[in-house]
Amino acid sequence: MLEIILKRFEKPDEIRNFEKGKFEVIHIAGMAIGRATYFPGWKWSEHVGRSLGKKLCDVEHVGIVISGCATAAIEGKPVIEMKAGDVFYVPAGPPGHDSWVIGDELYVSLHLLGAGEYSARKA
Repeated sequence: MLEIILKRFEKPDEIRNFEKGKFEVIHIAGMAIGRATYFPGWKWSEHVGRSLGKKLCDVEHVGIVISGCATAAIEGKPVIEMKAGDVFYVPAGPPGHDSWVIGDELYVSLHLLGAGEYSARKA
């Protein structure tokens, strides 16, 4: 039977909370789609990576920045700023990448690839 499914981030299937941010996940049509919300001062290596025992994120990302500004920084490469309206691709590690919020505005992005693995605790 054909069925249209609607979901909203106001009622995500999963919320991954961490200091200065959260990552909400919706599972739909065999996919995981995420919404990242980071407060000013958030940095992946400090506020996500530390609890995972990692210095850098090794997850591949494709996403869209909704608001605010943040970086994507691969060791030895130029730091890239991502701002509202940008569509981004960040490759999987190694070596991995770090990211942090720039300025005093809330950063929000949608993640179309990598949401299932992002900030997930490994058993």
